[in-house]
Amino acid sequence: MTFAYLAALLFSITGLGLIDFRFRLALAIAPLRGFLVLAISVAFFLAWDVAGILLGIFFRGEATHLTGIMLAPELPLEELFFLILLSYTTLIVFTAIERRREGAKK
Repeated sequence: MTFAYLAALLFSITGLGLIDFRFRLALAIAPLRGFLVLAISVAFFLAWDVAGILLGIFFRGEATHLTGIMLAPELPLEELFFLILLSYTTLIVFTAIERRREGAKK
């Protein structure tokens, strides 16, 4: 059991948080709305994963870099944090693009 991948995910999420708060992009300016967007998108992707697992499309496989902690059969703990990272990255990029586009209109 290793925590390397989970640690890398947490490190990356922390980095996104620092970028977010430094440039006041998403959670820094509207935390409730931002957390709601993140919760909905993570829930959507978790449902997508569960559907893929039930259909036999997704499976865990052999991986030495995972903790071995499972949220459900074939659904490792790291998947949750990966989905948070994916959703938070998308939220920050979308917000930055919108802000830049609004600035260009002025």
